[in-house]
Amino acid sequence: MSVLALGLNHGSAPLDLRGRFAIPLEALGRSVQGLRSHLARAQPEVAILSTCNRTELYVGLPPSACPRHALELAEPAIEWLAAHGGTSPDSLRSHSYFLQGADAARHAFRVAAGLDSMVLGEPQILGQMKVAVREADSAGALGATLHQMFQRSFAVAKEVRSSTEIGAHAVSMAAAAVRLALQVFEDLGDARVLFVGAGEMIELVATHFAAQKPLQMTVANRSAERGRLLAERLHAQQLPLADLGQHLQDFDIVISCTASSLPLIGLGAVERAMKARKRRPMLMLDLAVPRDIEPEVARLDDVFLYTVDDLARHVQTSGERRQAAVQQAEAIVSAGVSSFAQWLEQRATVPLIQALQRQTEDWRQAELTKARRALARGQDVDAVMETLSAALTRKMLHGALSELHGSAGPAHAQWMNSVEKLFLRPAAVRE
Repeated sequence: MSVLALGLNHGSAPLDLRGRFAIPLEALGRSVQGLRSHLARAQPEVAILSTCNRTELYVGLPPSACPRHALELAEPAIEWLAAHGGTSPDSLRSHSYFLQGADAARHAFRVAAGLDSMVLGEPQILGQMKVAVREADSAGALGATLHQMFQRSFAVAKEVRSSTEIGAHAVSMAAAAVRLALQVFEDLGDARVLFVGAGEMIELVATHFAAQKPLQMTVANRSAERGRLLAERLHAQQLPLADLGQHLQDFDIVISCTASSLPLIGLGAVERAMKARKRRPMLMLDLAVPRDIEPEVARLDDVFLYTVDDLARHVQTSGERRQAAVQQAEAIVSAGVSSFAQWLEQRATVPLIQALQRQTEDWRQAELTKARRALARGQDVDAVMETLSAALTRKMLHGALSELHGSAGPAHAQWMNSVEKLFLRPAAVRE
């Protein structure tokens, strides 16, 4: 199967290493083009999935490509990803995984279904995968193989979510964040919440928090217009990102998820905020990869800092309660992988079928030309038709009869079986 998957995720690499490989949405199309250019000699299909928990490269080749050619793409793909993360290929290998064929397809299906997520069944990954596919398609890097694989992964994810308990009771990171806040503060009715960023994850988290009716919600974002739109939808206040440091002490809960390559909230700013708060506790949720909040903040008294990895571990017990549904979900995934493998096998025969059709058409046209010439010379019609049909029959049987006469042992038995299937059994069925 001519599909490859290479990447690193929450299970293979720590948060700070994952952060080095994260690709923001606005750079995803350029990255797809860069990867495809790096692999240009093979002219493969390419897609990149980059989220808080994973960065994965998917590479597709025509079904007719031999396994050796597919494997030859592994090393340049590793080199490209290592260079993107500013590390060596050897270092990347120790924290990454490389899958091919059915294993690569199974991985993609499990990711889409939320079976490979930090929080079992979380639904955001499906939307993120759809975005990755759209970006690859827009960059002209998505062909029939990867298109089919991803579309089938979406169908598998839909079936898993609709027919298993994973789909019925999936716990998103946003819901988990609310539960954590309720454990720290018990009641959010008196809490002031600050959301740093205005992307999909912040919008999801903010929507969950809004249902708890906190005392105040505020949005701070680099793009003032996007921040304003989110604030209006939430009936929240807006804070210029540049003023974040001087107003940090006003908030009991700070949730940040931006695409910044450097931390936005440093240790010094939090120290000053806690001094102004007179040691009143502050919950900080850093859902960004790379980090938005300096990790040293976790050492401060009365500050409860959780990363995206911490949040997943905090809700792992909820995932364990849904383990009974995993077996059913895995069966759905396996059926999807088998169907995709069958589709690829059928596609692999297309060039052979086309060549066979061209060959038989050439024979037909050649014999028709001879027949027309014979008719033009006044030969008997029945005799011409007999000659034409006999010539076509000889051409069609020549290869099979040659192999039957020239083979011996097991090969001869195989040819006998093939000839019987091709020329005798279909005739019996027609009768």
